[in-house]
This record gives sequence, C-alpha cells and structure tokens, in this order.
Amino acid sequence: MATIIGIMGESGSGKTTSMRNLDPKTTYYFDCDKKGLSWRGWKGQYNSESKNYRCTDKQSDVLSIMQGINEKCPNIKTVVIDTLNGIMVADEMRRSKEKGYDKWMDLAVSVYGIIDYALTMRDDITVIFVCHSQTVRDDSGYMFTSIKTNGQKLSKIGLETKFPIVLYAKCIDGQYLFETQANFSTAKTPMGMFEEKTIPNDIAEVLKAVEAYENG
Repeated sequence: MATIIGIMGESGSGKTTSMRNLDPKTTYYFDCDKKGLSWRGWKGQYNSESKNYRCTDKQSDVLSIMQGINEKCPNIKTVVIDTLNGIMVADEMRRSKEKGYDKWMDLAVSVYGIIDYALTMRDDITVIFVCHSQTVRDDSGYMFTSIKTNGQKLSKIGLETKFPIVLYAKCIDGQYLFETQANFSTAKTPMGMFEEKTIPNDIAEVLKAVEAYENG
C-alpha cells in the first residue's frame, strides 16, 4: 500500500513551492492546473524529455499514467497531483451541458477512482494530492477549513477520510508553513509523527519524517 498525503491551502499559500526540493529523478509531476511550477529552473527538472512531467487535467490520463508508474517505473518513488481540484473543475466544465444526478455521480467516481487507486500502488511510492481549501462557518459558528470539492457527493464522502496525512499550507507573518494538526481544520498527522503543530513548508523533509515514522 502506498503512502498518501493531502496538501490543502488557499492560492498563494505555498502548496506547489513546497515540492521544490523533491528529487526529479524519482518524482513524477502531474500539472493539472496547467500553470507550471513555482520555482526558478523547474523546466529543467520536470519536462516531457525526462518523462517525469505531464500537463493534463483529464482523469483518464492521470489514472493511466499512475498505473504505468506502478507497474513499469520502479525508479519513481513520489507522484504529485497538483491540483486534484484542477481535475474536478475540468471534468465539471466538460460536462457543463449535462444535467441531473448522473453528472455529479460520475464526477465523484472519477476523483474517488484516482485516490482509491493510489492507495493500492507499490509500498515504496508516496502519492501527494495537492488541493485547494475552503473555509466555511460550521454548525457551532466557527470558521472551519477543509479540502474544497465540487458537488455534494464528494463533500459527503469527505476526501480527508482517505488520507492518513493532511497538511494545511499557510503563510503566517511572511513564513510559509504547514499545520500538522487540526486547528479548526481537517489537518491531521499520525500521533507522534511531528512534535510541532507547525513545520517548515518542505515536502522533502516531510517525506523523511514519514519514512522515519513508518520504519519505527
């Protein structure tokens, strides 16, 4: 079973930039927002020639490539899907003329299918789902932040229930950080994985911490 990590946050909170220190030789990057990456020199690291980058928002493309990585690419250890919302919005727009329940059910199935398959990938793979966040007032009157989804079906599923790790990307006093535990949000990490409630915005360091935790 692969390791699954969710990264949520508002636009400009450092979600994509947190991937800057991943090793391009062992990483496959899905650019589902089609906007490129957010650090200097990224095109020399991730490109079609290196076979580690795909700019697509089609669920079928993403799922097919993930299957190929799982079966035929032992060198790939990290898969980044940035963002899952890019796939959701594109699917909804392509179905804009469709009406009724089936449209939203199909949308939920396509997104859920990617996450569900990721969970079955090789043990030595980590799949990182980058997501936009939404903040709404809950029944108690508090503002609460969770992963933003399209349609009530996905909201009822609660995508965070599929992720053992959800990090909340934030910029606080000019510092880009991850929240590791719920603070009026769905952020969560396994007990004892991180001592601090906020950690530096660096996925490479997060993966080291996850490996150390899983290996005991």
